[in-house]
Amino acid sequence: MPVPASVRTPRLLLRPWRADDAAALLPVLEANQAHLGPWIPRRVSEPTPLPELSARLAGYAADFAAAREWRWALFTPDGATVVGEVGLYPRDASGRVPFATADRIEIGYWLRADMTGQGLATEATEAVLAVARALPGLTAAEIRCDPRNAASAAVPRRLGFALAATVEHPDGVLQVWAHPLGRVDAG
Repeated sequence: MPVPASVRTPRLLLRPWRADDAAALLPVLEANQAHLGPWIPRRVSEPTPLPELSARLAGYAADFAAAREWRWALFTPDGATVVGEVGLYPRDASGRVPFATADRIEIGYWLRADMTGQGLATEATEAVLAVARALPGLTAAEIRCDPRNAASAAVPRRLGFALAATVEHPDGVLQVWAHPLGRVDAG
C-alpha cells in the first residue's frame, strides 16, 4: 500500500500514533475536551487514563500498519508538540469499510484549540489528499463535518471540495464534502 509512514509539510510532521505518545496526548485531550467534544467522536476526544490511551494509540498504529485506516499524529516539525490528528478512512456508500471494498476515502482531522486559525488543518488535509490520490480504486475523497463547525467546513472549501450532500444522523446534520480523485484503477 503506497501510504507513507511520515509526511512533512512546511509546518507539520505527520506520523502514525505510537503507544508512547499517550503521555503527550493526554494533556492535550484534557485541555481541549470542550473544544473537541462537540465535533469528533467521543471515543477519540475523551481523555482516559494513560494505560487506556496507550492501548488506544497502539490500536491506531496496528490499524495503520495493517492498512485498515491511517491516522497520523500531527506534530510541530521538530516532533516535540502534539498539534492534532489527520486520518484517512476507507468508505463506500454504506459507511466505513475495509479498504479492499472501498470506493472512496474519508478525511478526518482535529486540532488543539491554541493551534487553530493558522491554516494547519488545511495544510494537513492537503497532504493526506495527495496520499489518497496514490491509493488504487478510489473515485473520491470526502470530508464530513457538522455545518455548525464553521472552521472545519472551511477546510474542504479551501481545497476545492464541493458540498455533495447534507445528511441527517442521530446527533443532527452532517455535511458531506467531496473531491474527485480523478481515476479508478482496474482491479
